[in-house]
Amino acid sequence: VERSNYFLNNVVEMWRRGEPVEGRLFSFLLREPLEDGGQWHMVHNLVAKHGLVPKQCYPESAPSEASRRFNLLLTSKLREFARDLYALLAKGCSDADIQSTIEHMMETVYRIASICLGTPPATFTWEYYDKNKTYNQLGPITPLEFYEKHVKAVFNFDDKVCLVNDTRPSNPFGDTYTVDCLGNVVGGAATIYNNQPMDVFMQSIVDSVKKNEPVWFGCEVVKRCEIKRGIFDTDFFDYEALFGTTFTLTMSRADRLIYGESCMGHAMLITGVSLDADGKPVKFRVENSWGDDTGEKGFFTMTRDWFKEFVFEVVVDKKYLPADVIAANSKEPKVLPAWD
Repeated sequence: VERSNYFLNNVVEMWRRGEPVEGRLFSFLLREPLEDGGQWHMVHNLVAKHGLVPKQCYPESAPSEASRRFNLLLTSKLREFARDLYALLAKGCSDADIQSTIEHMMETVYRIASICLGTPPATFTWEYYDKNKTYNQLGPITPLEFYEKHVKAVFNFDDKVCLVNDTRPSNPFGDTYTVDCLGNVVGGAATIYNNQPMDVFMQSIVDSVKKNEPVWFGCEVVKRCEIKRGIFDTDFFDYEALFGTTFTLTMSRADRLIYGESCMGHAMLITGVSLDADGKPVKFRVENSWGDDTGEKGFFTMTRDWFKEFVFEVVVDKKYLPADVIAANSKEPKVLPAWD
């Protein structure tokens, strides 16, 4: 719902910038107006505004577990609304009329989402047994109160830093970046990427996992991946022996980004790490979201070499980062194109 509202307001912004519908930017936004791309800051925005609800109190629905058709329907409606907004803007409608139109459109969006996903509870009462098998009851409480009072003390979104490893010459390490038109909550926090070298990635993960704190990360999952066995390994497939030529890894990480050979497309969770005699990571244990039929009941093994080639983003608590990395997060971010 928030993402839809953000998109409709972006449509108005495109008009004010003078962007043509057939231009590259608007065409890119229309291609996927609904999907959030797995951006960490978007989760942060939603939690900061709406809070959290235990799954027991807001269970899954069929469309939430298999969302393709729901996404198709809502995407179709958003493109229709984008057309209508541009037509109204072309007629010179006032800002008040445009805002009123967006609010009316959002009523339709909310209705579709509520029918497919269920209406989130305004308040809930949670009954559960703790690790000592003692019965507890919490509530009535709002989702935002639940996060602020019971979750934030152990997992504070405000303390998390999003690191990326972008080796392109145009994007130096130690700087921060954001992406034009990327977000999900109007007035919410921008998506900020803190660009750091790979050794910072590795050490922050080791320090986090040693403290029993899993690490969220984004990667290009389809390359050199054996799904059934659950293995991410650059040496698993011997393409050279079969075809007499090499693939992908003949290009540098930077070149793969520049020429469209690599991009981040999936997020998972690092829950364990194996270290060598020098304390350096050798392989990682990864929890995926593809079900128990893949890997070892949903868990994969990722080698260090695969990590260095195909992992682009990690989110860690600032307490595991050096002072200079934390300071870099306060820099004014460079704005990258929406399609970057």
